[in-house]
Amino acid sequence: MLIAADKFKGSLTAAEVAGHVTAGLRRAVPGLTVSAVPVADGGDGTTQAAVAAGFAPQRVQVTGPTGVPVTATFALRGDGTAVVEMAEASGLQHLPKGVFAPLTATTYGTGELLLAALDAGATSIVFGVGGSATTDGGAGMLAALGARFLDADGEPVAPGGGPLRDLATADLSGLDPRLAKTEIVLASDVDNPLTGPKGAPAVYGPQKGASEEDVATLDAALAHYAEVLARAVGPEAAEHALAPGAGAAGGIGFGALVGLDAVFRPGIDVMLDVLGFAPALAQATFVITGEGSLDAQTLHGKAPAGVAAAARAAGLDVVAVCGRLQLPQEALAAAGIRRAYALTDLEPDPARCMAEAGPLLERAAERLARDFLV
Repeated sequence: MLIAADKFKGSLTAAEVAGHVTAGLRRAVPGLTVSAVPVADGGDGTTQAAVAAGFAPQRVQVTGPTGVPVTATFALRGDGTAVVEMAEASGLQHLPKGVFAPLTATTYGTGELLLAALDAGATSIVFGVGGSATTDGGAGMLAALGARFLDADGEPVAPGGGPLRDLATADLSGLDPRLAKTEIVLASDVDNPLTGPKGAPAVYGPQKGASEEDVATLDAALAHYAEVLARAVGPEAAEHALAPGAGAAGGIGFGALVGLDAVFRPGIDVMLDVLGFAPALAQATFVITGEGSLDAQTLHGKAPAGVAAAARAAGLDVVAVCGRLQLPQEALAAAGIRRAYALTDLEPDPARCMAEAGPLLERAAERLARDFLV
């Protein structure tokens, strides 16, 4: 049995999910051989998944999205591969509860986290983006890495996406030279462009507290930012603004494509490679995947869909565990998942379901084992 599940957000890490599922399976089938590859798709929990796979955690203090220092972790492997999760530095979890900063939140700390990875000897960086509090197009990140963004008076523009409307000149010549020698893969499950009706402000701005007026301000500011960067580095900047992934994590994808020469890949594909999923799959006869909510988003590049696709290609059965299930059976089947076991089937109260996720997951896994293994 191979368990390759993502976190249950707000309840369990991916590694904890694997532990509880294993315990439940072995209640029904004592001595069952179980292996686990906790997975992630580039968003929240990506660093934890890398650490569970044997990467060493590296903790540093960086600038949070509102300018307050925060402690962030990246993961490093002995071969020079680092996993850097932007949410560790610039994620929503670093905002005061219920307080958003849609126009002023900055990715500066993410740039500091990338610098820390370079300082630690990273030569290849998997850059997971998602869960951000920011919509600054990665300007803060690039500033921390040595870029300069100036207004008409030659002064640095203020942090955040809103102030980019005042941007007059951009200079990327001061970017850390180590970046040119570092392979950077932009890992995301988001393929939105930078601006427009499917862009970062319109689609994701409201999740970060942006009003309709804020969305319009941010969209115009990011469009202007892309124009200024095109003048600074050439027409490829305009092309990058339209590219899939440019709108990821408040447009940090755009900043990574333009300034870091990053290569965009679907997050789950990158992470399965990095976490050693293929060798584990080769030893498996049955696969269990899952995440907190199996819903329409799951089918668009989330971890369970990626795991199921790989397992199905290998001819293996896949079942899923989840906190709540919002997909019909036909959608599950189309994704390669034979059946899903939801915690809400055992405990309908969402609050109790989240609070007691571990024991409930063990019960669900025991039921799964009795259905498929006994």
